[in-house]
Amino acid sequence: MNKTVKIILGIVLLLLLVVVLKYFKDSNTEDVVDYETELPFYTTLDTKIVATGKLNPEEEIELKPQISGIVDKILVEEGDLVQKGDLIAKIRVVPNEQSLVSAQSRIKTAKFSYDNAKTLFDRNKSLYEKGVISRQDFENNELSLNQAQENYTQAQNDYQIIRQGSISGGGSANTNIVAQIPGTILEIPVREGDQVIQSNNFNAGTTIATVADMSKMIFEGKVDESEVGKLEEGKEIKVILGAINEKEFPAKLTFVAPKGVEESGAVQFVIKADVTVESSNKIRAGYSANAEIEVESKDSILVIREALLQFNRITEKPFVELLTNDGSFRTKNVEIGISDGINIEITEGLDEADRIKIWNKTFEESDEDESEDEND
Repeated sequence: MNKTVKIILGIVLLLLLVVVLKYFKDSNTEDVVDYETELPFYTTLDTKIVATGKLNPEEEIELKPQISGIVDKILVEEGDLVQKGDLIAKIRVVPNEQSLVSAQSRIKTAKFSYDNAKTLFDRNKSLYEKGVISRQDFENNELSLNQAQENYTQAQNDYQIIRQGSISGGGSANTNIVAQIPGTILEIPVREGDQVIQSNNFNAGTTIATVADMSKMIFEGKVDESEVGKLEEGKEIKVILGAINEKEFPAKLTFVAPKGVEESGAVQFVIKADVTVESSNKIRAGYSANAEIEVESKDSILVIREALLQFNRITEKPFVELLTNDGSFRTKNVEIGISDGINIEITEGLDEADRIKIWNKTFEESDEDESEDEND
């Protein structure tokens, strides 16, 4: 009995030992992965700064009324071409009743003063002719009459301005809104019948229309603080408009802001550039645009794809993995130069014949397998 039990226990322990050995063998055995490799190559690298922004007219003027009132008539539409001095709109004055009453009162007061001065002048004129009063007294009376007449005329003019916006109501009246520059009507934010406020020291006034010279356009964009030090005013750049089939326009960098503005945790600097626009192109204000600014260019340099580069987690130095003769890979530190975001210059550490491991190839294959499983 005891012998049989011992035999059974021995067999069980032997089986368990076989299972354990097989488990450790399987767990320590890795599948052999065949990595693909790439060779370095020679090419030309252009490093660029891309700034996003908008295309706006260089000259853009808001037309505002010189007197408050109601928009009586608008003579143009958005998109119309106008010349300097063209009539844009007319304002109808709605006088304030209190101001009218005050103006009328000033007219009556000035009329009383004028009548009194006229009576004194007529009386003293006859006395002067008879030699009763001196010439100086007569001239003083004449001066008082002229001043009273001027005050009377001024009071009448003030009343006319308050009532109808101008003295004569002619082409130079304050109620006429005219274009100050030749250009295109970009916007008319008011309509006939809207009430408008005059522009003065305390109020910006209501904008009647916006006029801009569309033949002179500027690009306004922003660049990051890490790149602004590479920019120089006067540099030739390219401005690309996505709205017109990625059309490129030559431009010249004219302004780099001396002070940055923090946006979303990053400091941005404003840049401006004069854009050369052909008259045949239908350019509109406010188009989104990208400016490409070439910073550095090198011809015939040894490069690799930037995706092949790895970095040491401790020293943060770049390295690649090279294929050896026995099929294994070894690490090799490299020195890098400029990059265009896709390819990067290798200044030291590689030869043209070195085969570089595509280290993330296995991850790409696993992602493809997962996506295929999801589709299934």
